[in-house]
Amino acid sequence: MNDEMQALVKPKITVHDIWKARKTITPYVHKTPLVYAPSLSQKSGAKIYLKYEHLHPSGAFKLRGAINALCHLSEKQKAQGVTTFSTGNHGIAVAMAAQQLGMKATICVSNHVPKSKSDFIQSLGAELKLTGASQDDAEAACYQLERDKGMTIIPPFDHPEIIAGQGTIGLEILEDLPEVNCVIAGLSGGGLLSGISLVMKQTSPNIRTIGLSMEKGAAMYESLHADHPVTVNESPTLADSLLGGIGQENHYTFPIIKKNLDEALLIPEATIARGMAHLFAHQHIIVEGAAAISTGAVLDHYVTFNPGDHVVLIISGCNVDLNAHASAVRPYLDQV
Repeated sequence: MNDEMQALVKPKITVHDIWKARKTITPYVHKTPLVYAPSLSQKSGAKIYLKYEHLHPSGAFKLRGAINALCHLSEKQKAQGVTTFSTGNHGIAVAMAAQQLGMKATICVSNHVPKSKSDFIQSLGAELKLTGASQDDAEAACYQLERDKGMTIIPPFDHPEIIAGQGTIGLEILEDLPEVNCVIAGLSGGGLLSGISLVMKQTSPNIRTIGLSMEKGAAMYESLHADHPVTVNESPTLADSLLGGIGQENHYTFPIIKKNLDEALLIPEATIARGMAHLFAHQHIIVEGAAAISTGAVLDHYVTFNPGDHVVLIISGCNVDLNAHASAVRPYLDQV
């Protein structure tokens, strides 16, 4: 095979890559707790555990993939800086990773990204570029920066090092709960569940992985049903971190999710809000809608389990405006 043909062949991501990612990110990323949830366990009949990914200094799991990706750059790439397009949490993660590694970063986001996340990105020393009404618009601006300034794009999900970094969550789950039967997380571009599902399915094909999306603008869900990547319209949602397309030229997450995900479900806004309220009332944590979507799905019986199943819900992030959180949870606090 000549060099040109080799360049067109996309590398396969394996659990070995995820183990290597763990070694790479360990100096920068701490292991997060796996916490038993008594109230959810009682309500569901299963043993429910919460993976507290919101405890990263970036406020979300995405620091894992960002650190792994930036650590793999050449010295020339590091000198020219990085850029990315993001619904918020990946942008925050890249900004923080760049700050830790002494690199410059420009983060492109759509106008739907909450101000709290935009402010956080700027506080980390990154340049913020607001553009358009969708993640596809932000992506276009990102590629323009690559052409104009030679910056390296760090994709939010469809990238081997990003997926491997997020997959380290799966390794930690198995260390703390080797008897796990099911892992549930929000589903957007698929980087999180691609990495976790690779670990789980290699460990045991019987470990279920379930992805949850909001009812409007669920790009991966719609792509799975169409059997190819599709573009969707974005709408305001409590789970804004799950907004965004998966890319028409998706090389990694779409095929991995298609192969490994056991179930993809759409969850209404009221259920997401109820999940946020439950975590606030019973676990005493304030998290964003995307982090609470699995809790809401358990409460409203969108997912069911066998008695005694060991289930992990990924609490993915806490970068939420406090006023927005209060407005979302207030109607449901007496119901949870």
